[in-house]
Amino acid sequence: MTTVLGVSGSLRNGSYNTLLLHAARELAPEGLVIETFDIAPIPLYNNDVELAAFPPAVKDFQDRIRAADGLLIVTPEYHHSLSGVMKNAIDWASRLDQPLRNKPTAVMGAGTGPSGTRWGQMAFRPVCQAVEMICMNRPEVYISDAPSKFDEKGTLIDEPSRTAVKDFLLAFAAWIDRVGGRRSPLP
Repeated sequence: MTTVLGVSGSLRNGSYNTLLLHAARELAPEGLVIETFDIAPIPLYNNDVELAAFPPAVKDFQDRIRAADGLLIVTPEYHHSLSGVMKNAIDWASRLDQPLRNKPTAVMGAGTGPSGTRWGQMAFRPVCQAVEMICMNRPEVYISDAPSKFDEKGTLIDEPSRTAVKDFLLAFAAWIDRVGGRRSPLP
């Protein structure tokens, strides 16, 4: 069994990226389990806070990253970049023993505009490089015009998008195998 920790870079209720993360859990191939982590309790990074007492939410996040075979980031795009809360979570997670180092990582996202989250994902790649995450480059998933791709219950109903997510997750499972992130063999 391969375990992936999935994180949405949006805190908004009804976030298309959180809905996309739920769709990924549903569409994951056999042998790949996606667990999720809510980054909302992670405080803004402050070295004074870190030195006084490492926040429990950050320690929990680091432990969950460490235990996972891979990390799936589902990020919105804000002004051609990743969300501030996602960057903040990565900044915190990179502290101390750096559980992000050499972690197989994949990035996808959903946006309301025509380019999905293309710019946000591109902005995330240098962050991955800086903290030495091993980011999968292809395939890419940029869900554009997200309001038309999800129904009123939050289900991803667009078949081409569902297929893209399935193919993405199959490639990510193979990526985790290839870069050595697996801690236990598939059944």
